[in-house]
Amino acid sequence: MSSRRDVHPPAGPATAPPGPDPLAAVRTEGDPPTDVYLTGTVFLDIIFTGLDSAPVRGTESWARGMGSSPGGVANMATALARLGLRTSLAAAFGDDKYGEYCWEALERGEGIDLSLSRTVPGWHSPVTVSMAYEGERTMVSHGHEAPPPDFAFDGAHAPGCPPPSRACVASLVPGRREGWLGCAAGRGSRIFADVGWDDSGRWDPADLAELEHCEAFLPNAEEAMRYTRTDCPRAAARRLADLVPLAVVTLGREGAYAVDGRTGETAEASAIAVEELDPTGAGDVFVAGFVTGTLAGWPLADRLSFAGLSAALSVQEFGGSLSAPGWAEIASWWQRVRAYGSHGAAAEAAEAVGTPGALGALRRRYAFLDEVLPPGAGTGSTEAPDTAPPAGPFPLARAVPTLGFRRPA
Repeated sequence: MSSRRDVHPPAGPATAPPGPDPLAAVRTEGDPPTDVYLTGTVFLDIIFTGLDSAPVRGTESWARGMGSSPGGVANMATALARLGLRTSLAAAFGDDKYGEYCWEALERGEGIDLSLSRTVPGWHSPVTVSMAYEGERTMVSHGHEAPPPDFAFDGAHAPGCPPPSRACVASLVPGRREGWLGCAAGRGSRIFADVGWDDSGRWDPADLAELEHCEAFLPNAEEAMRYTRTDCPRAAARRLADLVPLAVVTLGREGAYAVDGRTGETAEASAIAVEELDPTGAGDVFVAGFVTGTLAGWPLADRLSFAGLSAALSVQEFGGSLSAPGWAEIASWWQRVRAYGSHGAAAEAAEAVGTPGALGALRRRYAFLDEVLPPGAGTGSTEAPDTAPPAGPFPLARAVPTLGFRRPA
């Protein structure tokens, strides 16, 4: 296990995650060892589900479900790793049981490289409690900003600049500049950015100045419209495409819309209707799916659809990070769509993935999966899903009600 103290970390390559590799066809000998680098704060998420309504002041509400998992930047890191990208995370971890759990879940459970991360002595893990109800969520968080490390990046890396990687994912914070983005972009990393909510209410377009370093910007509809002073998310995407090569605006239950400012190409993908259990982290999973398709060189419309599918599968599980799908889940979904359609089992298909008409649209829209699902993902057959071969060496970890269960004697 990597060092877990506030010391200079080794700058080794990101761990190759187990399972299929979506970039196998584009890898060359001179590529950087890391596919995606990201940095941020790791939270311990505690999620309550099965609430019939929002908690009412002065009353006690009982939830029918509960899960705990790593949160914060761990949502994005886990989603990337589960799609087979070699992921490196630089983050501070709490010097407590929560921090220990998050570290082990990410490094040992997900194969994420934490050689640039550290445990901060005497600093406790930030915590978020999330309550999911009526298709939405309400969150309460507590934490303190971690003290800065006593190093930037050592070895052969420039001060304050991360090691080489194919891509970086950054979350822009209104009023704060991320100095490392320019350095990373200058080294050839492709920068994908989203943005946090502006609590000040200013929504100053000047806060998006660092988009000059980015290849893609992926805000939600409300954020995009506020920054561009528009009342239509598609108009907002077109205006953002003047600032960044690729603007992608997520539209919630309507899907997503993208504009390529370099070519003028646009694409739109409808959302897949599913029964939501917990929407926590769905936006991060969407970004991870889009990054994967981009690095693999897929067409814009396919990247958008794949990102939406990944997010739709995630909301059917507990928690942010550990709800992210892997290739086995994606392949299983596609096998259901293909198998039911080819066998004409309309009633069964309608129950599983929507109406027969919707099923046909899904089969046409996601036909590209036959070409892009990596070897070992469990597809390539029209057998019923319960007979399809599994993918990956072990089942994905999911959120658990509590931490630290004692093992049976």
